[in-house]
Amino acid sequence: MKLEKVPIYEQVKVFIRTKIKSGNWVAGNPVPSESAFMHQFGVSRMTVNRALRELMAEGVVRRVQGSGTFVAEIDQVSSKLEIRDIQEEIEERGHVHGTEIIFAGKTKANKALATCFNLPAKSILFHTIMVHLENGVPLQFEDRYVNPRLAPDYLSVDFSSTTPTRHLLDVVPVTSASYSIEAALPNDLEARYLKIKTSQPCLVMVRTTASSNQVASLARLIYPASRYSFKGAFQ
Repeated sequence: MKLEKVPIYEQVKVFIRTKIKSGNWVAGNPVPSESAFMHQFGVSRMTVNRALRELMAEGVVRRVQGSGTFVAEIDQVSSKLEIRDIQEEIEERGHVHGTEIIFAGKTKANKALATCFNLPAKSILFHTIMVHLENGVPLQFEDRYVNPRLAPDYLSVDFSSTTPTRHLLDVVPVTSASYSIEAALPNDLEARYLKIKTSQPCLVMVRTTASSNQVASLARLIYPASRYSFKGAFQ
């Protein structure tokens, strides 16, 4: 079975967000050039440009013609989204949570993943792919990479009784997190396990969590738009 990976442009975005969240890059600091990211991640200019354009649209960076890209000033109004455990969320509605494990094992980090996790190239990462069900109906397709140094027992967890999110929240203190949400169509694997057509729109969240400036987890969470909506708050 061919395993789908988090798109590289999303990995570039995660890397930039992590640098900002950790305080390594502060408001007003210049962001490395597109050429620098191309060399660092081994990707095309188009891929880097997409990541920077999306971060600019999200208000994370600002681009000044002729000068480059800079970390944006923090707005007075910022969105807040809690890290929710899908099992708890389903059970709060009085429904039954179920899990279907598609893949659980180890993988060697490609250059982009190694950069995101700030690990040497070809370092071992834990990788799980699963589907979460609500009353037997697929609700979330989860594709997650985990840093073994922070969660060494991850692959021995019984994910039929708990979730990756719950386990990681229990064993790894989260000091920062970042996410992006976009509308997208599912690939063949996602559509098959979500039991939808590839033409059916989905909501896709890419979320990274870190502990003491070390990235603990990178997850791509796909929800059929007809079955789920995100809720948040402003402060």
